[in-house]
Amino acid sequence: MADKPARKSRSAAWFGTADKYGFIARSFMKNQGHAARMFDGRPVVGICNTWSELTPCNGHLRMLAEHVKRGVYEAGGFPLEFPVTSLSEPLMRPTTMLYRNLAAMDVEAAIRSQPMDSVVLLAGCDKTTPSTLMGAASVDLPTLLVSGGPMLTGHWRGEKLGSGTSLIKLDAEVRAGRMTMDELMQAEAASSPSAGSCMSMGTASTMASLCEGLGVALPGNGAIPAVDARRQALAFEAGRRAVEMAREDLRLSKVLTREAFEDAVRLCAALGGSTNAVVHLIALAGRVGVEFGLDDWDRCGRDVPCLVDLMPSGKHLMEDFHRAGGVPAVLNQIAHLLHPDRPSVAGGKFGDGYANARIDDQAVILTLAKPFKPAGGIAVLRGNLAPNGAVLKPSAASPELMRHRGPAVVFDGPDYLKKRIDDPALNVTKDSVLVLRNCGPRGYPGMAEIGNMPIPAKLLRDGIRDIVRISDARMSGTAFGTVVLHVAPEAAAGGPLALVRDGDMIELDVEARKLHLEISDAELAKRREALVPYKSPYTRGWEKLYVEHVLQADRGVDLDFLVGKSGGEPPRESH
Repeated sequence: MADKPARKSRSAAWFGTADKYGFIARSFMKNQGHAARMFDGRPVVGICNTWSELTPCNGHLRMLAEHVKRGVYEAGGFPLEFPVTSLSEPLMRPTTMLYRNLAAMDVEAAIRSQPMDSVVLLAGCDKTTPSTLMGAASVDLPTLLVSGGPMLTGHWRGEKLGSGTSLIKLDAEVRAGRMTMDELMQAEAASSPSAGSCMSMGTASTMASLCEGLGVALPGNGAIPAVDARRQALAFEAGRRAVEMAREDLRLSKVLTREAFEDAVRLCAALGGSTNAVVHLIALAGRVGVEFGLDDWDRCGRDVPCLVDLMPSGKHLMEDFHRAGGVPAVLNQIAHLLHPDRPSVAGGKFGDGYANARIDDQAVILTLAKPFKPAGGIAVLRGNLAPNGAVLKPSAASPELMRHRGPAVVFDGPDYLKKRIDDPALNVTKDSVLVLRNCGPRGYPGMAEIGNMPIPAKLLRDGIRDIVRISDARMSGTAFGTVVLHVAPEAAAGGPLALVRDGDMIELDVEARKLHLEISDAELAKRREALVPYKSPYTRGWEKLYVEHVLQADRGVDLDFLVGKSGGEPPRESH
């Protein structure tokens, strides 16, 4: 039987033709010093780089790209690095979430329009991971992701400082009058001691870890510190695998199966991961045509305990987590819940990546027999206040507030919140329920991370550190508290959150997955008749397009016309 002819590479449509089109592509590429043999049909690996000096978490990715290139060359491939929109959580306003879908469109267009057979995504800061994955999934070439890695542990006055988490606590001390602003400023430099992303289990570390759980990153991707030489070695191996994946035609759609998303949700629960992962994974599933939503999040994560003692749910940080065994050790603990036989970008089966992993420090990674906290999964709440769902992170909440009934204190947007929250005349007690609205996908716009509203100063001075808070916003993965988020539909879309008034009684019952506004249907209907519909102030540009097409939180906050994929067939010639 004759051998099956070799599959023609995608890049050959640019570099492999003996005509004017091939001439143009090869000739101009040679002006960078590439030898003629680089166009002999070897796999072209695109290195999609979210490096930017304005994205501090990703500021070291240019160096990391060089290690990817070495791996590509060793495996016989041709690496070509290209830039895409970079999203900076610390610097961008009003919120990077407003631009996640824009960055995903950039990634999708850059990959589809250019000669590459496989892709290595270099990401790190919160939204750069989901945006690059979403864009790449819509093209569906062989693709794997390399994260930049977390910073080293911060230390100040003998204590560990965790990105975001410690700042929230220190700021509360300042507002309570127990710390001076000068003391807070002294902790500034110690909070970010090296290159890399947040070293708490915030959204960046959560998404980097879930890439392992999805099978789109090599084992170790989630926790190796940014400045550890093993991060560079991981990038090298990713370059090698990208060449092999091109030859195997191991596309993202073969890896991102329903089983992959289920395993990622279970891993998120065991990690005590960020609530932001909910919208990102739902959006990513939509790009590859996998039906996966809030009910799946609740079903898969509900009975998985939190095994990792990391900020914001605990006290340790990512450097400790890596030393203790990292993501493979956690996957090994919950192996009986996973799908080990599905594909992984590492080659072979997904289960091969954690089969022999061990816990090296049980103070950081605990066992199923003695978990850190009994509830790790994201709780999905429903009721007349959130018909399409809302989420809460039990591992970061106060157990005594998981079942609560109290009067609403309503804030119509972030400016009103800032103006009122520390007013001594604010009618608020420890039993109150803070409600923030008009901060969802359309209303902010972009669904900013302000759902973990600050505790009123008058309560802080009384020693209160947590009360129930509800909003249509998100919160940072580094944040904590009994915070109900992602209420859908949002107030700006006419959701019931827009109808709440000061003093209305609200019932929260996490065990029963209930979020209820104690108002009759008749009264709600009356209030709705008087409601003035939201009108967007944006009349041009990306913001106008975003507000007109963005989906609600329960559908991943993607744009309606981006759901699904268009494939990676080479486009028509440009001349």
